[in-house]
Order: sequence, then C-alpha cells, then structure tokens
Amino acid sequence: MDKLTVIKVGGKIVEDEATLSQLLSDFSAIDGAKVLVHGGGRSATKIAAQLGIESTMIGGRRVTDAEMLKVVTMVYGGLVNKNIVARLQACGINALGLTGADMNVMLSHKRPLKKVKMDDGTEQMVDFGFVGDVDKCDGKMLATLIGEGIVPVMAPLTHDKQGNLLNTNADTIAGETAKALAPYFDVTLIYSFEHAGVLRDPEDESSLIEHITADTFEQYKADGTVSGGMIPKIENALEAISNGVKQVIITKSDAIDGNHGTVIE
Repeated sequence: MDKLTVIKVGGKIVEDEATLSQLLSDFSAIDGAKVLVHGGGRSATKIAAQLGIESTMIGGRRVTDAEMLKVVTMVYGGLVNKNIVARLQACGINALGLTGADMNVMLSHKRPLKKVKMDDGTEQMVDFGFVGDVDKCDGKMLATLIGEGIVPVMAPLTHDKQGNLLNTNADTIAGETAKALAPYFDVTLIYSFEHAGVLRDPEDESSLIEHITADTFEQYKADGTVSGGMIPKIENALEAISNGVKQVIITKSDAIDGNHGTVIE
C-alpha cells in the first residue's frame, strides 16, 4: 500500500507565525499522501474573551455551551482552518479544509454526563455541553479525496447528523482519521507539539523516552512519569496501533519527518 502521513499539530503551534511557517514548510516537504489535523484552543479562548464569553476548562477539556460552540466553530472551522489552507496553497499543496460535517466525514454523538477527577482529587459528574465523542470516520471518502491529489486539513469539529456541530478533541480527530485510512494506506500518525516527545522530566528536553509500548505505558502511568494531558494522547496512539495504524510518533513540531520523537508501538 501507498504510504500516508497524518500530522496532528496543536493550537499553540498554529497560532504563532514563526512555528506555523516552519510547520507548513516541513509538512509540504513530506513525501506521499498526507493529512493535517489542527487544534486552536488558545485562539478560541482569546476571541471568546474579546466577546465577553468565559472559557471553562475541566480536566484539560473545554466545556462547550451554546455560545462557546459559536466561537469554536468560527475559530476552528473558519479562522484557523482557512488560514492553514490558504498558506498550504501558497506552498503548492492543494489543500481542502474540512469539519466532520463536510461530506459526513466524521460522525459523533454528544458526550453524556461524565465523571471527572477534579483538581482537589474529588470526582464529579460534568456536563461538557456540545462536545462530541466520535462514532465513525468515513475513510473511503477521505481516501477518494487523497487519491485525487487533495490534502485534507481537518478542524476539530464533528456533527451528530441531527443538525448539530460538536466540539471534538483534535487528538481524537487525528487518531480516528488515521484508523479510518489504515485499510487504504500504510499510515503513520504523528502528534506534534512544543516538546521533543514524551519526556521523563517535562523540564528537560533531553529526557526523551524513545519507545513506549502498552506495558511500559502502564508502568509510566503508575510511577507518575506520564501524567495529565499526555495520558489521553498515548491512549489514542495505542488505540490507533491496535486498529491497523503502522506507527505513531509523538514529537516536536519542527521534527515531523518521522525520524524523531517518541515511537508508540
């Protein structure tokens, strides 16, 4: 099968001009078929504040009420997504910006009440509002687009096919996209962000963990080496591997050539 690379880039990278330019240059240089998945949370928080809308985060996840849904739709599906698409066109990449609603490419359901561990250690049932948990990604449709030389640029928005857009975690979007394309391509999924990979010491970029398996992940969780937002990222990676994705790499945004970072296997 032909090779395909799915790159997920965090909002912190796409919202800074210097890092975005470097990322798009490196992305353009990747050989073969590719998909870009982006976040944009910081921009959403900033614009919400300008509009007088308060952002609420619980356990690292955004609570998305009706007003915040308008903001993330504007920011993720519009401002951030179309800026990336336009910039890729300037790099000679024929990109197409997509939310999950476009061509019904990613279907989800509204997240039910969920028990969340709070900062004080207690557990509480939380209503995250208009947040989507993915049910299905149409890999055949994406593969058809890619076969025509189009590079999908996926925004972190899905839909429930009842007329509602839903805010959806970008790491999840990337993982579901990679899994859906695995039957059609030899897929490598790369999560890129501001660090060299999974670090033993978050303050030391040289403390990179080069390989993580399901077994070592459990050990790292138990001893606290891996914690916080890195846990769901690695869980997404392991799930992708178990669903046909060839390899998953967590790496720095300026090292997305597949030769750096932490390899999940």
